[in-house]
Amino acid sequence: MIHVKGLQKEFRIHQARSGLSGAFRDLFNREYKTVKAVDGVTFDVEPGEMFALIGENGAGKSTTIKMLTGILTPSGGDVRINGYVPYEEREKYVKSIGVVFGQRSQLWWDLSPMESFRLLRHVYQMEEEAGKIWLDRLIEELDIGSFVNQPVRKLSLGQRMRCEIAAALIHKPALLFLDEPTVGLDVLVKQKIRDFLRNLNETEQMTILLTTHDVTDIEALCKRVLVMDKGKLIFDGQLVDLKEKWGNGTEVIFSFKKKVTLDQLRAVLNDLPCELEIENEYAIKVQLKRSQEMLPFLLSTVMSSLDVSDVKITEASTEDIVRNIYSTDDSGVISYG
Repeated sequence: MIHVKGLQKEFRIHQARSGLSGAFRDLFNREYKTVKAVDGVTFDVEPGEMFALIGENGAGKSTTIKMLTGILTPSGGDVRINGYVPYEEREKYVKSIGVVFGQRSQLWWDLSPMESFRLLRHVYQMEEEAGKIWLDRLIEELDIGSFVNQPVRKLSLGQRMRCEIAAALIHKPALLFLDEPTVGLDVLVKQKIRDFLRNLNETEQMTILLTTHDVTDIEALCKRVLVMDKGKLIFDGQLVDLKEKWGNGTEVIFSFKKKVTLDQLRAVLNDLPCELEIENEYAIKVQLKRSQEMLPFLLSTVMSSLDVSDVKITEASTEDIVRNIYSTDDSGVISYG
């Protein structure tokens, strides 16, 4: 569905001189510097994947999205999406994609969403009967029927965002781009949108690319995550692998029926790479770095060898992991197949 190789985007930025004399010189001789907003990004996406593209502000993800949607022309590299080169075949290409930008509207402000939907169906030349059936499904699953005939300017942010998603899907695209779709929304509206997107992906095999700062969106919807930093792709893999690389590991606290020393527990675990720490006289904390591989072995070994009364497992949250990524200076690309 998506093939991106060596994608680059450079911008020339005017360097303003200070003071009145500097402003006067800028009138005749401007100084510029070249900034690489996107620097050699490469990835492939199969049809039906739902994945997240994340990074802090200025990482290059919005510029990447604009090139993938055909809004910007790359400075270098190759892009082919659903058989099209976005910036070369934009008129044909846009008929196969839907786009939702959290801060921009595609609905007409003084019209009702329903009128906007009818106009968009005409623009995309949708077949009348099939288009009506699809629209009825969108209205039902997004739960917008009670306000779909009110003017857009009278809708709340949550109501308008659900209508924006319906508008982006009115032509039943093969690929949906979502840029911060749940920003500023309350918990219930976020959950409705997530449930709808998950169902859409499962039933229609629609490919969905999500960019967001809300880590709960990522956990709820995406198995695969791409992480950008300073214009480069620094991670491409599964969410579980992201947790393994940047997470602080998994903490397991064993409570025992009788006192167990660190030496006794270490003898049971042999050479398992982990850190042990006394919690209290009947409990010991075990810190695992690679929990995906080692946690089952740890649990089975300890519980079969010692009298355990309770086990408490704590994993690093995705929010903590994303915070770790942003605070790490890492220019290498980490890829997990």
